[in-house]
Amino acid sequence: MEFTIHEINNRTDLLPGITLGYQIHDSCAAVPMSVKVAFQFANGMEPFYNDTDSCSKSAAAAVPAVVGETNSNNVFIPFFYIALQVSHYATCACLSDKRQYPTFFRTIPSDHHQAAALARMVKHFGWTWIGAVRSDTDYGNYGMASFLKAAQEEGICVEYSEVFYRTDPLSKVERVANVIRRSTARVLVAFINASELKVLLEVLKRQPPPYIQWIGSETWITHPDFRKYNMCAGAIGFGIPRSVIPGLREFLLDLSPVEASKTALLTEFWESSFSCSLKGSLGGARECDGSEDIRALQNPYTDMSQLRITNMVYKATYAIAHAIHGVICNDTQCDKSAKFTPCGDPVAVYELINWQIKNDGLIDFFDSWTTQSELLDLSFVFQVPRSVCSESCPPGTRKAGQKGRPVCCYDCIPCAEGEISNKTDALNCAQCPPEFWPNTKQDSCLPKPVEFLSWDDTLSIILTAFSIAGAFIAVSVAAVFYKHRISPIVRANNSELSFLLLFSLALCFLCSLTFIGRPSEWSCMLRHTAFGITFVLCISCVLGKTIVVLMAFRATLPGSNAMKWFGPPQQRLSVLTFTLIQVLICVIWLTISPPFPLKNSKHYKERIILECGLGSAIGFWAVLGYIGFLALLCFILAFLARKLPDNFNEAKFITFSMLIFCAVWVTFIPAYVSSPGKFTVAVEIFAILASSFGLVICIFAPKCFIIMFRPEQNTKKHLMGKAPSNSL
Repeated sequence: MEFTIHEINNRTDLLPGITLGYQIHDSCAAVPMSVKVAFQFANGMEPFYNDTDSCSKSAAAAVPAVVGETNSNNVFIPFFYIALQVSHYATCACLSDKRQYPTFFRTIPSDHHQAAALARMVKHFGWTWIGAVRSDTDYGNYGMASFLKAAQEEGICVEYSEVFYRTDPLSKVERVANVIRRSTARVLVAFINASELKVLLEVLKRQPPPYIQWIGSETWITHPDFRKYNMCAGAIGFGIPRSVIPGLREFLLDLSPVEASKTALLTEFWESSFSCSLKGSLGGARECDGSEDIRALQNPYTDMSQLRITNMVYKATYAIAHAIHGVICNDTQCDKSAKFTPCGDPVAVYELINWQIKNDGLIDFFDSWTTQSELLDLSFVFQVPRSVCSESCPPGTRKAGQKGRPVCCYDCIPCAEGEISNKTDALNCAQCPPEFWPNTKQDSCLPKPVEFLSWDDTLSIILTAFSIAGAFIAVSVAAVFYKHRISPIVRANNSELSFLLLFSLALCFLCSLTFIGRPSEWSCMLRHTAFGITFVLCISCVLGKTIVVLMAFRATLPGSNAMKWFGPPQQRLSVLTFTLIQVLICVIWLTISPPFPLKNSKHYKERIILECGLGSAIGFWAVLGYIGFLALLCFILAFLARKLPDNFNEAKFITFSMLIFCAVWVTFIPAYVSSPGKFTVAVEIFAILASSFGLVICIFAPKCFIIMFRPEQNTKKHLMGKAPSNSL
């Protein structure tokens, strides 16, 4: 401040004709001393300039402005109505309240800005679980309150927040140190004065805690005395920017023993630096003889590399001078009697400080401007530790808070079935759209696989092979029958109905192919109606053959003319009538509510089954029920005719075929209902093929065997029972 006032007084463009005087008082960082000095200033003070040519002793009471105080706690002068106080180091945000402190100003930024910047920095490095310690002063309490508010807005949780003062009992400091040692947080934010921090570090070094990432406030992050504590290596925080004050070094080094002896502080400095006595005050020490070279000293007095707070004093002194000049001076002269009123907080500018261990094992400062790009680059300067209460929840999970613990402590719960989360630390999982399903990691929704009995499916190939084989067998039997159409066994078994039955069986085998492939509107209608009509045609033929057997044996009774009522015309009509009834049922079904292609996502949540919806369930069961009714009627009639005398009674084979047919379709119902996905269709195809093969084998295999391998039994005598025969 003395250097700055001399510089101002030597200028002609600032306060021309006015010489600034000054008094310097040391408050010793103590509140009582600050109060004493404040009362001294307050006695008889008036906020105007003394218009005398020089400052006299009595003018001390008329001090219009004060540079200081250093501590936020010691700012008492505004209560005593001093016109202007500009602090170079009091950072408490509370002092920005102009209603309480109308005349207080400063050249150092408010802690409100530093607290917000510290919170953003902690968030930048992903530290969400931290500890906090502060001085029990206005600086520490207000600063930490601002930081904790900003940290909460950034989603940062505080495991502990401890407070103490340097004069507290050692047991309290020990308790704070033990809290730090036991903490799981690996980051410690210290909004603390240098004096309190020194006490804490001395206690901690007795039993050092695991590595802690220290986050420092501006009071200690650039303090050289703390570089001896290795536990603080890697500390990071915001400091007041370094600066260069031209001429200050020369001013400080232009100090002679005579000038040093005029001030108690400089006297103490000179005697301790050169181990000599200026006034004989050091007993046994040699007298300072003027040969001492201050320029050869290497100490904080001569070190100009860390001019941080020093520059704030320089700015504060100049701010007062410019404010006075702006109020009382015009272009050429200044009015010494003019009154003036005060102005506010400066723009916040900081340097980002990082403590690094050098090659020699000592800690040094690394600093940079706090631009966003340089803040990001700092992550490459040192290894960033992890400090979280709970590790981040990966995609596919959601955060679930732990009861009674801060929001940063949580469990990672896998998303429920059908839900995903596609970002880290998701609070909730999202339901996938109806036709989508989560992947195995549950971090994205994928289209559900579509399932149906496709042509290239192995099961489809097998069923197709059996279907074509069955149709080929039916055609082959028809060819054999046609070739031997005049043989007794073919003629005796109603060749017309046999050929019609073989034709319908071939259609039954082939209609199973309509169930394979992607369901469409036409295929859904075709598969059910084709199945219903061909099977009724088939069963109608079998029923007609059964009735013919019954009528034929009844016609052998004396006076019976039963065959007259069930000859070939009646047989054709019965088959036609039975089939038309099924056709009518199908037409009504297709008209009212036909089958349709359906995407079934209810049976399996993770995939879509393409199937044919029944439309009208009544229509489907009416078709199936009608087939069942005809099959049961045919079975009953065949069963009644099974013991009629004859070497070759066809009713026996019809009975077996209907028994197989009914057994297949009775077991089909529960199997159809319980089969999943494409196997539902496969069960239906299997039932069609099984019942069709049952009819072919039971009705036609014995006849083909006789035709092909027992031609001697294919005679009228043998069929009439007049020739001996070997058992089949």
